[in-house]
Amino acid sequence: MSLNGKIIVVTGASSGIGALSAQMLSERGAIVVLAARSVDKLENVSAGMYGSYKVIEMDVGNDDSVKNGFKQIFTEFGRIDGLLNNAGYGKFEYCDDMPIQEFNDMMNVNYMGIVRCTKAVLPYMKKARTGRIVNVASIAGKIGTSKSTAYTATKHAVLGFSSALRQEVRADGITVSTINPGPIDTPFFTLADPSGEYVKNVKWFMLKPERVAKAMVSALDKGTTEINLPWVAGVGAKLYQLFPRLADRLSYRMLNKK
Repeated sequence: MSLNGKIIVVTGASSGIGALSAQMLSERGAIVVLAARSVDKLENVSAGMYGSYKVIEMDVGNDDSVKNGFKQIFTEFGRIDGLLNNAGYGKFEYCDDMPIQEFNDMMNVNYMGIVRCTKAVLPYMKKARTGRIVNVASIAGKIGTSKSTAYTATKHAVLGFSSALRQEVRADGITVSTINPGPIDTPFFTLADPSGEYVKNVKWFMLKPERVAKAMVSALDKGTTEINLPWVAGVGAKLYQLFPRLADRLSYRMLNKK
């Protein structure tokens, strides 16, 4: 679909790939709704917008915040043509050291945040019989690694939700896409890897945020089912599914860099 004039909501738009994708969408002529918890950060991002936009304070981990945010959007624009579910975070720690509350909190934002936002737009998209939903998951949702049990579980849930939802809404003219990147050079690791050890170990492999943001915009444009970044990680994920025992043994030292 042409993005020109389309109403696109981007969650987690205050930094990183969310901010970049919002600016790229604006450059393509979309009317972008930037949503995140920090209005100040969103205002800074909005300085790079090319056309009309709206800033919405929204915490995807909170039911009322999501409901109120989308109510404002529909009141002002009357429709939403595309939803880019990008909000999320990660913390890396061994399972036995990670508090149960951290598991709950991460699942509430990374997975339930997508569920909340998706449920907010589905009735309108179904009535219009068109719409694009793009969910940012991760290669981590396909290949688990040490010290990421909580984070990996959230992204695995996103992939399962997206696959099932794709079947549900196919007849309604709605597409559901997933973006599955490997590690990206963004502020994500300020919280996920405060020691900087993981970043140092995988620096050579880290994706440029512009590359991932372009893939997110492309999925909104074309309705692509799935984009794995980099492509070699997607191949690795397929091999892992076919030969999990062998893949575990061969990849243990290479993947566990946290």
